[in-house]
Amino acid sequence: MSARFACETFLPAAPAAVFPLAANVDLHVGSMAASGESAVGGKTTGVLGPGEDVTWRGRHFGLTWTMTARITDYEPPHRFVDQQVRGPFRSFRHEHVFEAVPGGTRMTDRIEFEAPFGPAGLAAERLGLTRHLRRLIETRGAYLAAQAASAERAGS
Repeated sequence: MSARFACETFLPAAPAAVFPLAANVDLHVGSMAASGESAVGGKTTGVLGPGEDVTWRGRHFGLTWTMTARITDYEPPHRFVDQQVRGPFRSFRHEHVFEAVPGGTRMTDRIEFEAPFGPAGLAAERLGLTRHLRRLIETRGAYLAAQAASAERAGS
């Protein structure tokens, strides 16, 4: 059984400007400062492209976790998907969708994952893992919205 959720964020820039922000390794690292997340393998800086891998390391729930994700779908400026190829989850898929709306872009993050460890993992999903992941995605969205706003102001 997989857990699923979606988060929507408004960004005050066009999809063509937002897409590379969301695919940027450096901005992801900036958005995850609270967990000390960093890119430690694969592409470790710049904008991710189709088929590229990045290995993340960060501290969550008092433990250091490492996960390698691959860009499996890439359709600029509309969507891209990253999926775990190695890491703590039984499966993890993150779809990023960018839709033009008046005044900017609606970014929708769709997460689907399955925790490891059978029944213990299922209990972790229910007891806080889903909520923790949602908070991380919301934090990332707010960070990207601020970056987009700053870029728009600088371009004005």
